[in-house]
Amino acid sequence: MTVETLMEGIPLPLMVVDQSRMVTLTNSAMAEVFGRETSGANVVSLLRQAPVLAAIDGCLDRKTAGSARFIMSGQSGENVYLISASPLPDDTAVLCFEDQSRQEESEMMRRDFVANISHELRTPLTSLMGFIETLRGPARGDVDAHDRFLTIMEQEAQRMNRMVSDLLSLSRVEVDERIRPRDRIDLASVLRSVIATLEGKLSDADITVAAADLEQEFSILGDRDQLTQLFLNLIENAIKYGGAGKTIHVGIQRLSRDQPLRQPAIQVEIRDEGEGIDEMHLPRLTERFYRVDDHRSRDQGGTGLGLAIVKHIVNRHRGRLEIKSDQGVGSRFSVFFPAGP
Repeated sequence: MTVETLMEGIPLPLMVVDQSRMVTLTNSAMAEVFGRETSGANVVSLLRQAPVLAAIDGCLDRKTAGSARFIMSGQSGENVYLISASPLPDDTAVLCFEDQSRQEESEMMRRDFVANISHELRTPLTSLMGFIETLRGPARGDVDAHDRFLTIMEQEAQRMNRMVSDLLSLSRVEVDERIRPRDRIDLASVLRSVIATLEGKLSDADITVAAADLEQEFSILGDRDQLTQLFLNLIENAIKYGGAGKTIHVGIQRLSRDQPLRQPAIQVEIRDEGEGIDEMHLPRLTERFYRVDDHRSRDQGGTGLGLAIVKHIVNRHRGRLEIKSDQGVGSRFSVFFPAGP
């Protein structure tokens, strides 16, 4: 077995560098990293990052194995590699590239999540602590202040409870996302049930629902509880931002073919008549804790997690979510599910 054959059998990108810092040998995985063949290139001009070159120098000059972080910029963004340099008996060095991009992205998401949830919980907790201190001190004997502060404290506690509930829901949805549902579910039945559940909120907000074709059957493979949560979130959003005296339009139809899904599909559309959303916000609406209007969302009882939950439920059902909005006209949330056999 030749060295070249051995290197080709290793899935990680590899290159061999000689004492003159020239690349003498690579495998095909290495060519995918740079998008071209790098044999014969000078490793100094190829890599050009001080920590990486220092690790290579230590390997070639002092026979000391080393490693360094290497950042490669491209059209699709940055890829981060851990380059390990190991000395070989013939005074050359082999460099192994291990892609760390996903790990670093996951770590960044974890840090952002911890920072966001800490920020979201800090405000109600600070309010509760402040009111407790006031009730124990200046307002100890003030009955009116007690009632007023207790009402606010209850609202803040409910807000934290909603946050914890949505976090648990998001966690469960993410765990199940790769498991495709197997039950046959009628989407029209789910929509009828959700609208009936929200009758009280609709009445309080002075909003009506115009629903079409909900008496027909539109079945997909799905998880009824998650689909119920999906449509609850979308219609509750429409109630919050649709505006009093307006109408929420709920429609469902069967498509002979949805081009992005490349198969027949069932489309559910929920459209409000609210103020609409600036186009610049649309790509980020399903991010955790992203809000177009932070103060208004909190005042409406929003946690910033509803559309993130929707996105993961749609992904589990192998569907897609489409959001369109015209300012001054309203917003339209469309969910497309594979119709399937």
